Amino acid sequence: MAVLQMVLLLCAGSSLAEEFFSPTVNIIAELEKLKSMNERIQKLEETLAKVLSENEAKKVAFSAGLLESGTGNTGPINAAKTLIYKKVFSNIGGAYDSNTGIFTAPKKGAYYFRFYAHSHGGTNMAVSLLKNGKTQCSVFAWKPTSNGNGSNGVVLTLETGDQIYTQLWANTWVYDDPASYTSFGGFLLFPM
Repeated sequence: MAVLQMVLLLCAGSSLAEEFFSPTVNIIAELEKLKSMNERIQKLEETLAKVLSENEAKKVAFSAGLLESGTGNTGPINAAKTLIYKKVFSNIGGAYDSNTGIFTAPKKGAYYFRFYAHSHGGTNMAVSLLKNGKTQCSVFAWKPTSNGNGSNGVVLTLETGDQIYTQLWANTWVYDDPASYTSFGGFLLFPM
């Protein structure tokens, strides 16, 4: 009986040893799978780098207040005047020129612009947003009894080089102080 048990143990042990030393896994097939996964990961990394680079190039945004410091009004004068916003809060992409008050589109796309204007009681306030010299939208307050405020915004399709700016109408005023009541800003929604 002991001999029979010994033979059974040897057979069982031999069978386990055979399974251990001759694996059923196809190593070459597994290496091919790993190679394929590595190639897909590499393609994904390249795509991600491209998307991040394109996203970086899309960053165009600015925001500015009229007066860099102090308080005061601009106008009235007897001709329309481009407003030059000197207190630049942000100018991502560098498309806004604080020396001229003009935003120049760095690329074709859809852009959003908004502007605010403020006046004191008894003064007319009128400001327009222009694209390449043509009025797109405006704000107006006719001699308000206290303060007058106006704001407007618009989405515009721009070509590279198009210019956007605001213009004070002839014989009107706008007021600003450190609170930046009169301001202008915009950003690229998406390139086209």
